[in-house]
Amino acid sequence: MEKPKIHPYIPILIGVISISLSAIIVKLTEAHSSVIAFYRMLFSILIMSPLFFSKYVNEIKILSKKDWLFSSVAGIFLAFHFILWFESLNYTSVASSTVLVTLQPLFAFIGTYLFFKEKITIKTIASGAIAVIGSFLISWGDFRVSGSALYGDILALIACALITGYLLFGQDVRKRISLITYTMVVYSISTVCLFFYVLIIGESFGPYPTMDWVWFLLLAIIPNLLGHTLFNWAVKWVSTNVISVAVLFEPIGASILAYFIFSEKLMTTQIIGGVTVIIGIMLFIIDLKILKGFLKKVLD
Repeated sequence: MEKPKIHPYIPILIGVISISLSAIIVKLTEAHSSVIAFYRMLFSILIMSPLFFSKYVNEIKILSKKDWLFSSVAGIFLAFHFILWFESLNYTSVASSTVLVTLQPLFAFIGTYLFFKEKITIKTIASGAIAVIGSFLISWGDFRVSGSALYGDILALIACALITGYLLFGQDVRKRISLITYTMVVYSISTVCLFFYVLIIGESFGPYPTMDWVWFLLLAIIPNLLGHTLFNWAVKWVSTNVISVAVLFEPIGASILAYFIFSEKLMTTQIIGGVTVIIGIMLFIIDLKILKGFLKKVLD
């Protein structure tokens, strides 16, 4: 395999910083969470449209009725993931919300176990228990602060479950079409869903302050397109596990930024709970045989 022009870890680092900015940008906007989600998705598909229509539009023809059904469900789940996650940031801290959303690998395991009958291992049970204990620590600490903070934590957990559903329904379709086509289809469905949701709840599509429009556009460019695109590029050169572990640093980056931008301070329960969740997820993701081999080489 040809060597990349730059070390893959550099784009991965930029990708982590990019997705860490998502929660920060959302908190800087004045619009309702559903409106923020709508414009994030709308601007994403507008930016992608020239590339899609010039090179990939013919792939639409190979989509079956089942593909359209699964893509539609995935798009709806993605829409409500953003609504609930953005809404959670109005009630709980950036640190708590982003850490709880990182529980996605465990929700994915539950989904694959229920629908695809994947086996349960001791490592899975242990890592899941550790991550759940961490999430309880975060929620317990937030409940001591206020009931609304706990409500925000619950919204973040539901948002985590929804993003897992989005991934599970999309994985089969993604095997048969390119990333650009799949993303365009699902993002478009998600945008339509968000449009009608905003209409139904009576929120306004505008006008908004100029800076809000800037934040909407940056949400589409930085976490949506830049962050995930860099991860998709890097996966050619590194293991998927490396990307999965890198994503776990999102709450760390988001918490640091929230401290400096919003003066959000971390409680002891958030720190202990957050570290516990990340350890549990890392244990779940990392192959223990590879880890043992690595540690043996280091110790030798």
